[in-house]
Amino acid sequence: MADNPFAKIPAVEKVLHALESGDELPAVPRPLIAETVREEIDSLRDTVKNGDTEVADFDEIVSGIREKLVSLHRSRIHPVINGTGVIIHTNLGRSPMSAETITRIADSGRFYNNIELNLDTGERGPRGGFLERSLRLLCESEAATVVNNCASALILILRYLANGEKNEVVISRGELVEIGGGFRVPEIMETSGAKLREVGATNKTSLADYEKAIGPNTGMLLKVHRSNFWMDGFVDEPSTEELVELGKKHGIPVVEDLGSGAMVQTDQLAPIPHEPTAAEVLKRGVDLVCVSGDKLFGGPQAGIIAGRADLVAGLKKEPFFRALRCDKLILTGLQTVVSEYLSTDEPNLPLPTMLSLKPD
Repeated sequence: MADNPFAKIPAVEKVLHALESGDELPAVPRPLIAETVREEIDSLRDTVKNGDTEVADFDEIVSGIREKLVSLHRSRIHPVINGTGVIIHTNLGRSPMSAETITRIADSGRFYNNIELNLDTGERGPRGGFLERSLRLLCESEAATVVNNCASALILILRYLANGEKNEVVISRGELVEIGGGFRVPEIMETSGAKLREVGATNKTSLADYEKAIGPNTGMLLKVHRSNFWMDGFVDEPSTEELVELGKKHGIPVVEDLGSGAMVQTDQLAPIPHEPTAAEVLKRGVDLVCVSGDKLFGGPQAGIIAGRADLVAGLKKEPFFRALRCDKLILTGLQTVVSEYLSTDEPNLPLPTMLSLKPD
C-alpha cells in the first residue's frame, strides 16, 4: 500500500485542518479555501493518473495551497499605489474619484433615495432626470443620457441608427482601433448587427472615400477619436465639419465616439495634446457624441451620450436601453462630478489636479 502514489494524496479535511491550525490564513471566505484545496487535490490525482508517481509530501502540499490562497486574496480589488507614471491606467482602475464623489455614492448605497420618485408629486419620476439636464448644459447639447459604459453607448447608437435595411455604417480604416483588453471597435460594432463599410487606408482617408461608400443602405457615418494613440507623417483625413456636411447632403446622421471624455482644456493643464470635449465636437455639427465617464471625465464607469434631442429620445425608447441603464450608485457619482464641472472653472477633482502638477 505504501507504494501506491494515490495513498500519498491527503484528504481534503486533513489539509483544511492543517491550514487552519497553522499560520494565520489570508482573509478568504472558507468556501473559497475549501474549493482551492479540492482543486489542488484533484490536480494531484490527475497527475498520478497520468503516470507521475512522485507526490509531494504533506507539508509541501499545504505550503503550496497556502501560497495560492495568498495569491487569491491579493486578486481582490483593493487600493494600490500607482507608480507607473500613467494617470489614467486601465489596469489600475482608470481615474480616481474625489472624496466628495465617494461620499455621495456611499450615502446613495446606505439609504433609500428618489432615483425614480418625484418628491413634489409623490409620483414616479424620470430616472436620472437631474443628471441628464446637467449633462445637457455641460455638453452644450439638446439632450443627454447615460448607459453603463462607452462601448454600450456605441452599441445602443448603432442598434438605433443602423438597423433594418439601413444597417450599414461608414467608417475610416484608420479609426478601427483596439480599445484595450483585446476588444476592437469593429468587433464591438458587429455585435450590434450593423454592417461595416470600411473606407480609405490606414493612414489616408478622403471625403470622396466616404461619399463613394454611401448608398441606400447607409444608416450612419461614424468617426472614432484616436485617444490612446496618434498617427503622424503621410496622413490625411476629412475634418468633422466636412463629414457633417456630407451627412447633411445625404440625410445621414454623423456620430463621433470620443472615448476619453475630456470636459476641460487638457492642454492648458499639462504639456499634452488637446483632447476635444463633447461640447466642441457637437459645435462642429455631429448629431450624437459618446464619451466615457471614468477616464478624463473623472467619474464612475459610464457611457455618456449627448446630441440631438430626437435621437436621444429615440435611444431611450430602445428596449436594449434598459439592459444598459446605470444604477443609483453610478448615477449619483456622475451627478456629483457633473455638478462640480458646472460649479467652477477649476473643478476639485483628482484628475485635473494631477494633470496640473509640475515636477519638482
